[in-house]
Amino acid sequence: MSLTKINASAATLSKNRTVGTISQLSGMCATCVDGCIGMCEIGKSAYRGHEVIYPQPFGIITSGSEKNYPVDLSHFTIIGGVEGTWGIKSDSDKALFTNVDLKRDIGNKKDIKLKLPFVIPGLGSTSIAKNNWEGLAIGSALSGVPLTIGENVCGMDPESKIRNGKVKHSPELEWRVNLYKKWQQNGYGAIVVQANVEDTKLGVHEYAISELDADAVELKWGQGAKNIGGEVKIQNLEKAQLLKDRGYVVLPDPMNKKVIDSFKKGNFKEFERHSRVGMVKEDDFLKRVKELRDAGAKHVFLKTGAYRPVSLAQALKFASKAEIDLLTVDAAGGGTGMSPWRMMNEWGIPGVELHSLLYKYINKLDKKGEYIPDISIAGGFSLEDQIFKGFALGAPYFKLIGMARGPLAAAMVGKTIGKRIEEGDVPVYVNRFGDTKEEIFVTGNDIKRQIGKKFDDVPTGALGLYTYYERLNQGLRQIMAGCRKFKLEYISRDDITALTKEASEISGIPWVMNTDENEVEKILNS
Repeated sequence: MSLTKINASAATLSKNRTVGTISQLSGMCATCVDGCIGMCEIGKSAYRGHEVIYPQPFGIITSGSEKNYPVDLSHFTIIGGVEGTWGIKSDSDKALFTNVDLKRDIGNKKDIKLKLPFVIPGLGSTSIAKNNWEGLAIGSALSGVPLTIGENVCGMDPESKIRNGKVKHSPELEWRVNLYKKWQQNGYGAIVVQANVEDTKLGVHEYAISELDADAVELKWGQGAKNIGGEVKIQNLEKAQLLKDRGYVVLPDPMNKKVIDSFKKGNFKEFERHSRVGMVKEDDFLKRVKELRDAGAKHVFLKTGAYRPVSLAQALKFASKAEIDLLTVDAAGGGTGMSPWRMMNEWGIPGVELHSLLYKYINKLDKKGEYIPDISIAGGFSLEDQIFKGFALGAPYFKLIGMARGPLAAAMVGKTIGKRIEEGDVPVYVNRFGDTKEEIFVTGNDIKRQIGKKFDDVPTGALGLYTYYERLNQGLRQIMAGCRKFKLEYISRDDITALTKEASEISGIPWVMNTDENEVEKILNS
């Protein structure tokens, strides 16, 4: 189960010399030979040191935990019956999966309209986010799904205008916000701007509210991939110095003459930029929410990570007191930036456990009559069965499923196909569908009918994301129809059952052999 037994991974471009004879205690080869060139993590660390901490190659990958957690969503199965319907008339000619409604309104005024119950919960200053932003923004906007601009975008923007320590203009943030808004359809979806410690010092939220008309601002306590601040690598000395000057932690020190000389000689090729960890206090949190509302924020969100249970309870309680619009709880195991690989695997509470605790805590507050913010959960979700199980696990409180790696993968594939179309070199396994974007992307003609001539300006990355969402849309509706639930609010905890007693004990979902016991006895004894 434990990744501590592993001393090699494709994520760190490392491997053991021996195969099948690995020490289960250390992950080292059973026989470590003098003369080995050093292909494992220990070996690479002997000559590249801290660089081996992070998944590689940086800037063109996302990464997810290899750890085999004791319990995951596969330890539950979806169940349904043959009687009745919820949300539609019990008529076989009407109870069709095509009639399942996946629209959702969120926020404490229920004034954020969504076509689909998903959110992309934070893609910030990493290269992979920036390089795929067109696909993510346009695809999300066309799909009516909220998109979150993650941390450090203004601070990382070389063109940002900063006066007296506050950002006054950031072309990068402005471009990201406006691109989404330009393609937004009939008011569906939302563009959200996130802020961490450095962003808050720079006044990013105030700028996003007053100058960019952001739909929502999100306070960030952390994420599921790591319990430290955001990190990126910088390959340009001048930019590293700029970021140091703006208050970021940059390693090694780009202002140090010896470091500068070493970099120019090619002794190392990358600087690391690190963000700070936040310090949370209830009074400060409530004060900050009020400041944002007074500044004109339409909606205020909070995102927290896979921290210990007491921190989860604090996030929920503070969010309840502040009556925020959305609380996102991100479980351990995945990330879209430069998270330390071992930390990603060995830190944090995984999804089933974290979200089961969240349900338990919400239920306690709800019984006391306290305000319950809309809840989004994240942590490895990618396909419709997982999405349904996530909703069921926390029904009726969980309103959205947060996904980043899945949507980003779809956008990247779409972008790559577009490049191959332009080059006239469409791979054979894609070429069988055609050689134009209308032919290859199954939703192409539908989008073209919806938006007319603007279709020519839709990048293939956006088509990839839109088409991926179309698949989730139909797949989720089919599962819901099978459970006879035709609106999201009717999904309930008894739509799933635990396949193991351990999963049942953790979640409070009945074990399959105990499910429906009382009803079964009534039927058999009638």
